[in-house]
Amino acid sequence: VTILLHKPVGFVSGQAEKGYRSAAELVTEANHWPEDRSPQKFKAAHRHGLAPAGRLDIDSVGLLVLTQDGRVARRIIGEDSPVDKEYLVRVAFGPVTQNVQAAFPPQRLALLRHGLSLDGQPLKPAQVHWQNPEQLRFVLTEGKKRQIRRMCELVGLRVVGLKRIRIGQVRLGALPVGQWRYLAADERF
Repeated sequence: VTILLHKPVGFVSGQAEKGYRSAAELVTEANHWPEDRSPQKFKAAHRHGLAPAGRLDIDSVGLLVLTQDGRVARRIIGEDSPVDKEYLVRVAFGPVTQNVQAAFPPQRLALLRHGLSLDGQPLKPAQVHWQNPEQLRFVLTEGKKRQIRRMCELVGLRVVGLKRIRIGQVRLGALPVGQWRYLAADERF
């Protein structure tokens, strides 16, 4: 099975660590979204062997894919994966927390789109646009550890909130925080 979870803050994507719970622990019958349109019924066996297809750090929320299918994981996080991921990122610029867009230099926004390096490696071009005066929309085709937070730090932005809303063609939609649903038969990454 492949499960879509709206990961809350305070859960880690993979194995439980440092006193924090794994997001996979939320895959219970009680947390199954009542509006899931999949005909699949929850079975305890669906929890066995679930692995995250990508990370979402402990301070971030949004769409997390947990799967028993290695093909799905490779499609999303394989080295040559064409699947993009979309995020909404609330930011501050120094002491500026409102109307950040007006205070943030356009040339630094251009750097977020292309020109930054992490760990000595140049980053692939990214789509980065203002969603509103305090929030950026990022679309990435790679997923280095804490990439968006580190990119923002390099240009003087501080991430206040980060939410993944899409992986490929699969959207988080109205799935409530802490709840999950099955990947629908007509959904593809």
